[in-house]
Amino acid sequence: MDVEAKVLAEVDALRVGGIAPGLVALALELARQLDECEAPTSAAVVGRELRATMLELRKVAPPAAAAADPVDELMKQRKKRRGA
Repeated sequence: MDVEAKVLAEVDALRVGGIAPGLVALALELARQLDECEAPTSAAVVGRELRATMLELRKVAPPAAAAADPVDELMKQRKKRRGA
């Protein structure tokens, strides 16, 4: 399992490294521990903590630029055309 790489990719996509560096470090450490876990009960506990940490990171993440409202995009284009 390569949880660490997947968590790192999600953290990069969320752009939260500068906003919550402590939570990012915690998430990566938990992911490393989960990758190395062999006992199912330990993996469950670490996984639960990783899930909670990732939820907190998602809460502080800035809004995604890709998820812009299409109506807002049309308004911007209209303003450009009208020279505003």
